[in-house]
Order: sequence, then structure tokens, then C-alpha cells
Amino acid sequence: MPAPVNLALTGDQHGHLHKLLYPGDGNEAVSFILCGRRDGDRRMRLTAREVHDIPYEDCEIRTPSIVKWSPDMIDHILERAADEGLSVIKVHSHPNGYGAFSERDDRSDWQLLPMIRGWVEGNLIHGSAVMLPDGQMFGRVLIGEEFIPIDCISVAGDDLHYWYADAGSATIPDFTASHAQAFDEGTIERLQRLSAAVIGASGTGSPTVEQLVRLGFGEIISVDDDHMEERNVNRIINSTMVDAKDERPKVDVLADAVRRTGLGTNVIPIKKNLWDPDVVRVVAQCDVVFGCVDSVDGRYLLNSIATYYNIPYFDVGIRLVADPDGERKGRIREVCGTVNYIRPGRSSLMSRGLFTMEDVAAAGLARNDPAAHERQVKEGYIRGGQGNRPAVISVNMLGSSLVVNEFLARLHPFREDGNSEYSEVVFSLASMELFYDPEEGVCQLLSPHVGAGDVTPLLRLIELAQRSKK
Repeated sequence: MPAPVNLALTGDQHGHLHKLLYPGDGNEAVSFILCGRRDGDRRMRLTAREVHDIPYEDCEIRTPSIVKWSPDMIDHILERAADEGLSVIKVHSHPNGYGAFSERDDRSDWQLLPMIRGWVEGNLIHGSAVMLPDGQMFGRVLIGEEFIPIDCISVAGDDLHYWYADAGSATIPDFTASHAQAFDEGTIERLQRLSAAVIGASGTGSPTVEQLVRLGFGEIISVDDDHMEERNVNRIINSTMVDAKDERPKVDVLADAVRRTGLGTNVIPIKKNLWDPDVVRVVAQCDVVFGCVDSVDGRYLLNSIATYYNIPYFDVGIRLVADPDGERKGRIREVCGTVNYIRPGRSSLMSRGLFTMEDVAAAGLARNDPAAHERQVKEGYIRGGQGNRPAVISVNMLGSSLVVNEFLARLHPFREDGNSEYSEVVFSLASMELFYDPEEGVCQLLSPHVGAGDVTPLLRLIELAQRSKK
């Protein structure tokens, strides 16, 4: 049985498609998506890379139920797919709102998709999709001589969309009844089907996993390469001093707690560093990523994964600031935190000014060659890093709650101003204030790689290629 096939688009790609396919004249229109891929063991993820329009005037026929064009119109698209090894998805509209493939669609796809497969060559999957007037999409791919439904089509925009081929078929568990009243059963069903990667299993990672389980997430990938110590017990939910004494992996402590709940969430603990290529490949199959790490290079890597695989990325960071000297030395003067939502193809943590590529390089050197990093710090070439930061579970849980609620606000929009105004949310307990900023700009570093999927080297990072050889 082949792994389920998902199609992942960015919000900008989806918006472009809707504008093209529904120009307001009531007639069908057509476009093509070129996709990268994540050939995973749990799911095949097709990642939308480029959208190619078929101009209205170049179509031979456009009516409310037919769109016809010359095959010559897509020669350049297929050449591009063949040169880059990209999958091809045809997308057309159903202005009448018909929510299934028509007999005419079947005849067209049986002619078109085998032709695309023969042209592009290679062991690639190609398919067809339909967009309805409200923007909802469904699709199928040709595998062998059979059409297989696309299991999920997702959109990572200001709002998050996940459309499933068999929507409405899942059983809503009784324990979700109370929050189903707030979000509706459709949202609860989507939560049951979602796979979340939570990177970091300590201060904010632990309460984030706890919340996702209680919300009814279907699957959680928990990544952290560290083990328990006594200083961790004050902030890792369900951990004990025995766990610290036994130096148990943090991810195993969280996984055991998840399984004890009996709530049905499948948890996959991974005791490896995020910079392990195998970990990147696992995370890249997920539907959403929660970054609960302090490291600059870890945040950069998650930003890259989100871009290459069209995954929404939620980052949370906590900061406690103490006076370094003087009469008030050691006293806390600021307790704050930040939640960033990263849309693939838009701004990044780098373009928002949270850190620079020089900071990323320094963090990488500290991780791979601590002695060389220390020498360069002493010689003044790079800034020194911080040691263990203060950690208070009540502050961590506040930050974790904000990041999970940020996700929920985009899965089931309820804000008055719309989600585009909340790309970054900052809280300060010192001043008891909440600030937020809108989405602005595009990350010039990462935007060219939207939807690139699996490339060599992985994420075009030499370090991952080197690690793959070890």
C-alpha cells in the first residue's frame, strides 16, 4: 500500500490560483503546478514550487463546464518539469460548485496524465486537482494505471487550510466534546488527522506537547537529543527525579506521558539532534512545526524546512533578563516572550531581525567545534553565546499557550482584525502588555527555495550532506 499523498501550497500560491481560476466570468479556467517532493515513509508530500497559468485567450473553449486548450500550450511547462525532476499537477475550476471529478474530467485526465508521465520520465507522480468557488480543493494522482485520491491538500497562509479526501468520516472522540463546542467538529476532525513536529522537549516543548495531545492531535513527532537532569524537572511536565537520576531521554519521558493518557495520539520520540539529516526528513513530512528551541542555528534550520516543504512554522522563545551587576545584581527586571508565525515564501526570522547569518554561522561552529568557537570568541571574531538561561515553568507555559493558541487562531479563524496582523506576538510580564506586528516583506534568502522539496544536498546545506556520509 503506497504512502498517502499530500499536496502542500503556500497562501500566496493558493491566492494566485483562486484569482486566475475564478476571474468573474463564470467559465472554467486551468493552471498547472510544478511540485517538489518529500518521498517519506509516512506520507508523500508534493510541495508546490511554481504556478504556471494558461491565459484565457489561449484556450480554445471556456464555458461554465468546459475548458479546452492545445497541448502545445504546456510544452514549456513539461520541459521545465523534465529538466528539474518536478511533478505536475493540473488544476481547473468548477464554477458550478460540483464537488467531484466529472466524466469529462476523467476522459481528459486519462489522456493528459499518461502523456505527462511519458514526457517527464522518471519515477514521478503527476495528478489533477479541482478548485471550488470558495477556494476548497480536492485532487488525485496517477499511480500505475489507477487514480488515487490526494489524501490532503493544505494551504499555509495567514489562515491554515487542510482539505481531506474523506472529510467527515472520522469519529469525534468524547474527550474533545468540550472544545468542539468552541471550534466545531470539523476543526476537531482536522486536529485528529494532523501530524505536528515539536522540536525541543524541555521548557516550552513539554507544555506544547501536553496541549496538542489534549486537543486531540493525531500524531506528534518529538525531537530532542538531550537527557533528563535534575535542573530539568522544574519545567518538564510529568517528569520525576527518578527520570533525572536515570538520565532518561527527554523525548521518552514525554512519549510515555502521552501514551498513558490513552487519548489516541501517536507519538514518535526521536532522540537525535535536529541537524541529523534523517530528522530533517522526518520533520519534513509533518503538517505543522512548533519550534521550542533556544539555538539560533536550530531556528534557522526550521525556517529552511518550512520553506522547502511548504510547512507552517510556529516559533516560541522566552527571555528572562536580570541585572548583571550593582545593588540589584541577579534581580529580574524583564520577563517576556515572543511567538512568531512563519508563512513559507514570506518573511523569516532572519528578515525580521531576530538573528543574522553571522549568528547562525557562529552557532554552527559552537555546535560542531566548540574549541574553535571559544578561540574565535576570545579573539573577538564572533560574539559569545549565553550559558544556561533562567527558566520558570509559569512563564514557559504562558509562551507555550500563546503559540498553541496562535495555531488554533489560524486553523479556526476567530480574530476581529484577521490573522495577517499577527505575524509576531510579544508579551511582557514586567509591563503586563501584549504587542503584535503584521506580516511585512519577503525573505530574500529563503524565498527562492519555496516548495523545492528534496534536493541535493538536503536543504542545499553542505553540513547536512557531510552528516549524511557519516
